[in-house]
Amino acid sequence: MGFFSRKPDFQIPACGIDRVETITIGGIQQTILIQTYSTRNPVLLFLHGGPSMPLPGVSSRGKNYTVATNTKELVKHFTVVFWDQRGTGKSYHKDIPHTTMTFEQLVSDAAELTDFLRETFNQDKIFLAAHSFGTLIGMYLLKKHSEKFHSYVGLSQIISWTENDRAALSWVKEEAKRRGDYKALNELEAVGEPPFIEGYKQWGILRKWQMKYSTMVYNDDQIKHPGLMKVSLGMLNSSTYGIADVFHSFYSGFKLIYSDEFIRNIPNIDVQRDMPSVNVPVTFIHGRKDIHVHAHFAEDYLNNLRTPHEKNFIWMEKSAHLFHPDDTALIEQHLINELSHIKAEVINL
Repeated sequence: MGFFSRKPDFQIPACGIDRVETITIGGIQQTILIQTYSTRNPVLLFLHGGPSMPLPGVSSRGKNYTVATNTKELVKHFTVVFWDQRGTGKSYHKDIPHTTMTFEQLVSDAAELTDFLRETFNQDKIFLAAHSFGTLIGMYLLKKHSEKFHSYVGLSQIISWTENDRAALSWVKEEAKRRGDYKALNELEAVGEPPFIEGYKQWGILRKWQMKYSTMVYNDDQIKHPGLMKVSLGMLNSSTYGIADVFHSFYSGFKLIYSDEFIRNIPNIDVQRDMPSVNVPVTFIHGRKDIHVHAHFAEDYLNNLRTPHEKNFIWMEKSAHLFHPDDTALIEQHLINELSHIKAEVINL
């Protein structure tokens, strides 16, 4: 799957595009990857998770598996754009003002990038997909600019960070009891209840035990996932990434984004409250084994979502939060199927 090989999993033909580009977004230099077999293909912008977890991102150049989708077939049908968001990966700069590392700025950056792609490829609308934290950016982008998108696909869709933390804390406590892990129980009892807004130290307790209990990846006797470590280390062998870029993804970027102010503002992000209706087709794709982002919030939201368009909820049976390679192949096909919305728009004109 190309985790540790610099040899690409696929080649873009000469008539297409295979380039990393640095452009000015929100007043700073940020880096995108553009890959496609044809410049005539519809544009698909993919928003990575985190914050500061740029997978899929610029390091995914030429790689098929990306934790959220495969890309080998995707680039035949779309002009696929991966973006290292402000302050992470190849979009990290030591002089980025901390005051600009806000959720609102990330949404604004995404809107500016959307307009850049629409203008560059002469398309009134593009397709939008997102994973994990990127799904919050994606939904607020739709709230402000739905007319610029054909459809939206949210993978591991978050609805309310605070309510998800509440469900996650409950699960982790039960798991600690099952394991007889009294150190974990003591720390989890002492941390209080969400929202965790006192600062990174409080906010990080739940994350610490989620990671120890492997909420992001699912493995059993039959289902084998490459794992977060192996996938992340694959960034080191990216043709477009160096050690500094990996460092900026998992250390410098984390320090930059996870300020006390950013953490205090997390409870203000609430898709259920702010987006009771959406004016584009919406699909949520969720791992059946995902206990990192709890699916019932997304299911409830989609059931109650007011929209004149199609809405779908799709399960990936082998996956937790980071999708299994077998499921990313299925996700790739679901994304390709989104092209049907262009035909639907033409019919409805």
